[in-house]
Amino acid sequence: MCGILGIANRNDHVFAELYDGLLMLQHRGQDASGVVTYDDHQFRERKRNGLVKDVFGPEDAETLTGTMGMGHVRYPTAGSLSASEAQPFFVNAPYGIYLVHNGNITNTEEQRQKVTAKYSRHLRTTSDSEILLNVLADKVADAIKVNGNADPIRNIFAGVKMTMERMQGAYSVICMIAGVGLLAFRDPNGIRPLSVAQRDLGDGTCDYSFASEDVAFGINGFEKLRDVAPGEALLVDLDGTLHSFQAVEGKLTPCIFEYVYLARPDSMLDGISVYKTQIRMGQTLAKQIQDSGLDIDAIIPVPDSARPVALEVSNITGIRYREALVKNRYVGRTFIMPGQQERQKSVRRKLNAVPLEMKDRNILLIDDSIVRGTTIKKIVQMCREAGAKKVYIASASPPVKYPNVYGIDMPTKHELVANGRSIAEIRDELGADELLYQKLEDLIWAAHEGNPDIESFDCSCFDGKYVTGISDTYLTALENSSRVSKKIDDIPTQGSSWNNAPASGH
Repeated sequence: MCGILGIANRNDHVFAELYDGLLMLQHRGQDASGVVTYDDHQFRERKRNGLVKDVFGPEDAETLTGTMGMGHVRYPTAGSLSASEAQPFFVNAPYGIYLVHNGNITNTEEQRQKVTAKYSRHLRTTSDSEILLNVLADKVADAIKVNGNADPIRNIFAGVKMTMERMQGAYSVICMIAGVGLLAFRDPNGIRPLSVAQRDLGDGTCDYSFASEDVAFGINGFEKLRDVAPGEALLVDLDGTLHSFQAVEGKLTPCIFEYVYLARPDSMLDGISVYKTQIRMGQTLAKQIQDSGLDIDAIIPVPDSARPVALEVSNITGIRYREALVKNRYVGRTFIMPGQQERQKSVRRKLNAVPLEMKDRNILLIDDSIVRGTTIKKIVQMCREAGAKKVYIASASPPVKYPNVYGIDMPTKHELVANGRSIAEIRDELGADELLYQKLEDLIWAAHEGNPDIESFDCSCFDGKYVTGISDTYLTALENSSRVSKKIDDIPTQGSSWNNAPASGH
């Protein structure tokens, strides 16, 4: 889950607009930030670890000049945490191509061998995004051999088509290509989001922008045109004309976890309002709470993403809503922090309890999801220390039981508190008096109501059904990879109820 943004405009202030747009996407990645700009002659790049506001300063407006640019905020799911793996990535031929990518490629080893052996390319990182870029470069080069170089747009689109036929997994991509323009494409299942917007210049011409979420458009005066279709490629040439090409047949199967936690509530993804989906999640969860017969004095959201759900539960049940967990705005999202120890340390920095709303009361904590379990476990303990008599938990999403391999940092079942446990066992592990989970069919309904044309969603972290098909060999290799193993080493063992597997936290 990274954030990507591309802008093609008519002025020389693209960096300022990229900066503002990336700030709107910062929730999608806090590990590293990168920007590259282009002025029809030269690329200019800056990237390193850190938040957007820390990586870039006023001096960058003087050096990152150009009328076209793109940026990335990184949330690492593949590769190391080194700044050298921050995006964008670059290859100098053909044309000269920069790439930013949101998602995760699942046939990386096969493609890595082809890139390094068959095509004699050298890879500088372990990132799947660099492999994707080199495959694209190879395929564009193949298209040039067949078609000649008189029509570079035709070659680019042909290269995208051949790339999609080779790459498996989730990928929303933006590329900047020297002498050609700004390219965006989305995998045939549309797992990760990608949108296109325009800004009318009043003279019959338009500027264009691509982004992971449409919240990045408004701040720069762009209006969303639509979502990029699965298997589609769009290219804005140097004259500002938008070209469209359906590279391969696609079927929209977006990741449902985007609506639970990843996307901002003010975003529209594939025609579905994230906020209204969360409201509907509250409606179905409220029915379960009413049927449970629990004696609840107050409903308390775990800020921030559970707030719309909790408000709707309160409206329907009539149980009073209280903001009794105060969030420190200067601590990042713990779920996307690299390393379990860092997540655990940040919980106390992130939240404080309000004892006046908890003392001698039965409280219901509502969280958007429970992935690793560490954060909510600490919160339960915090509430008890604040005087709560009973602490119940309701998760707005179903139990997360399976690895997510499409760009969310839950790649191994060893990290998931729900894997191999009953709800009663999870409840006891978290230290709660009762635990309720959203039903998967209710979550699907909540999202589907926003766009009935979508036939299905990727719910693999809940049901283990991977839309692209994932082999057991791949999952085993993922669990044994060095980065995942290091993360597992950071996780303290929490007893035999884990089937002797180490636990970790959301």
